[in-house]
Amino acid sequence: MENNQTRYLFAQSIKDLMKHQSLDKITVTDIVKHSGMTRQTFYRYFQDKYDLVNWYFEKLADKSFRQIGNSSTLREGLIKKFTFILNDKVFFEQAFQSKDYNNVENYDYQCIYDFYKNIIEKKIGKMPYDIAFLLEMYCHGSITMTVNWAVSGMKESPEMLSDLLIDALPPKLEALLSDL
Repeated sequence: MENNQTRYLFAQSIKDLMKHQSLDKITVTDIVKHSGMTRQTFYRYFQDKYDLVNWYFEKLADKSFRQIGNSSTLREGLIKKFTFILNDKVFFEQAFQSKDYNNVENYDYQCIYDFYKNIIEKKIGKMPYDIAFLLEMYCHGSITMTVNWAVSGMKESPEMLSDLLIDALPPKLEALLSDL
């Protein structure tokens, strides 16, 4: 079986298990048993269940906000991200509730922070302290609102949530990111 097929098989297993219990209560043994694969195979691809969840989130990032500036605007990239989350509602609802240090909330923060930092540094060189501070604050707020949206039933549309997050950009960041 091809590497990605195996990874997706484990992802499907954890997604199925999340329909009945929280991520923090699911064990690698549960995932392996449900997938029909071996524990050894699981550890060939992932360090632990959080690594599996973050790998799956990485696939989301590649299909959504990492397209910003390439084939989509900031708004389009955010809408793709939130649509992807909405289409995998149970998985992300559970994933965003995890309080483990390696959880998807921390992973998402690091992804978007690094992504925006790279865009800004391509434009202006090394980020000055005030911009770095604003970016860190904005990314933390953005992730908090994403988690709140995901765990409270995803009532707002991906378009509305994207618009709200764009409206919340501090002016200095908006000037650096608005033309994407």
